[in-house]
Parts: sequence; C-alpha cells; structure tokens
Amino acid sequence: MPESAVIPTSQYRVLGKTKERVSPIGLGGWHLGLPTVSEQLALRIVHSAIDRGVNFMDNSWDYNEGASEIRMGKALRDGYRDKVFLMTKIDGRSKQEAARQLDDSLRRLQTDRIDLVQHHEVIRFEDPHRIFDAEGANAALIEARKAGKLRYIGFTGHKDPRIHLHMLAVAKDHGFSFDTVQMPLNVMDAHYRSFEKLVLPELVEQKIGVLGMKSMANGIILKSGVVTAVECLQYALNLPTSVVITGCDSMEILEQALDTVRTFRPMKAADVQALLAKTKTAAADGEFELFKTSSIFDSTATNPAWLGEEPPRVREMMPA
Repeated sequence: MPESAVIPTSQYRVLGKTKERVSPIGLGGWHLGLPTVSEQLALRIVHSAIDRGVNFMDNSWDYNEGASEIRMGKALRDGYRDKVFLMTKIDGRSKQEAARQLDDSLRRLQTDRIDLVQHHEVIRFEDPHRIFDAEGANAALIEARKAGKLRYIGFTGHKDPRIHLHMLAVAKDHGFSFDTVQMPLNVMDAHYRSFEKLVLPELVEQKIGVLGMKSMANGIILKSGVVTAVECLQYALNLPTSVVITGCDSMEILEQALDTVRTFRPMKAADVQALLAKTKTAAADGEFELFKTSSIFDSTATNPAWLGEEPPRVREMMPA
C-alpha cells in the first residue's frame, strides 16, 4: 500500500468542543448493509478505510433493518474498535423507545460504549419537543451517558435548516448543548433552503462539531451533469466541517474518496464562486436535493412506530 494512499493524522480535524481528532471523511454506514454489497466486501471496505486513516464510522439503528450495524460490529472486532470514533443514530422520540434502540445498537455493534449517538431525522418541527420532553429521548441518552454507554450526543436532519435552528433553540431552553450536528452540505445546498448559510455559522459560533452529509445525495446530484464527484467532495471538505460522511459501496469509491482527501487543498474564493455559479441553475428549486423536496429519504415517516409513543402528558390531554 503506497504511503500516499493513507490519510495522515496531521490532516485530522477537531470535532467541535469535544476536542476529539477525527478524519476529514467518515465512512457512511448505510451502504455497508445494502443487499447489493456482500458482507465480505463490507468488511473489506471498513478494514481498508481504517487501515488507511479513516477513523470516523457512521451508522444508524434503522439502516437496512440492522444489517449495517451488525456488519460494522463484525468489522470492528480483532482490535479495530479501539482505532475508531464510532457513531450511530437512534429514531426513538420517547425515552423508552430511545433506550431500547440504543441497547439494540450496542449489541449489534458488539461494544459496551458508542462514542457518539445522535437523534436521527429531526425533520419535523415537533421532533425537538418530543425529544426534550421529560419522558423524551434525550433523557434516555443523558442517562446512558452517565452509565457509560455513550460519550457524546448530537442530532441529524435533512429537511429544512429552520428545523435545525429550532432544535438548537429548544435544546438551549432545556439547558442542553449538543456536541455534534449532522446536515446536508453540498454544492446545491448553497442555493436552496441552505444549511450552509443558516445553520453552519451558528454551529461554528457554538463550537459544535459539524458533520457534513449528502455531498452527492446518493449520486442524485451527479445526475445534474454539472458537477463531478470529486468536486462535490472538495466543496464539502472546504467548508468548516469536522467530518464529511461519504457512503462507499465499492473499493473504487473508497479509493476515490481517499485520493480526494489526500490531494485536497483549501479552495480559493474564486474557485468556490465558479463552482457555485456552475450549479446555480440546476440547484434553484431543489430538484437534485430530493431529501428536502420529497419524502423518499424520510425513513421515519415510512415507519412512524420507530418514533415511539407521544409523551404521557400529551396523551392525557387527548379526548377519550
């Protein structure tokens, strides 16, 4: 393996106020459990990524009915677990459901502690209120943190930057500050309901770790024909992200991501503007950011039972 193919620790970035040092790209978990990806290939991708300097592992309780976490757990055996910063996400909004899903994730991942657990798919304005209810999911995560089951707490979402800002405001009202926030950051986002413009400055100011996702929107952005995969990754890496999470369903895609990081240099302002000018027309109405403008990425909308019951106080107010 040539030395040039490895991400040196000198390129690692700081994960907000946690002070953890993480690789500029993280390995997305969803692709690892796809039916089109064999378990053998998934394990090879994880091992190769770690061996070559990727130390941030992404996953979620709901990815591929648990297959993604199960495969990640197998891949992290034999000493690999200690080499990575392990993250997963839970969908439960109730305390009971969040605790159950967290225990499922711990079992599947074959670990007694997850470095970062995030509230997944905060895509509705009511989600923050359910999560921060006295019997809500954040209470479960705080208890789990005290018990040593997790270290840091964050949240994710892909629908609307105003919902992210609302989540931050509700957290502040409850005296809580997130360690990380995950959101879409890409060459199209800057033009339409922009997380980069509305949320990113707030996260930087609060020293919250920024996890970029959907740099290519699962390849949909590439179908616009106006931007390449490498340009997409470079743009996201150029933002004040701690980690850009990228899905890899082949060794070739992993190689592309590693090479992009290896050759990355901060972009000149003129180059950024040229790239944004090239994507402006295609990005104008969200056509290639379907996670914002359609429901096809909304797994919790398709599976509302994953959220758990409404808080007891809400159920008590409902007419019999």
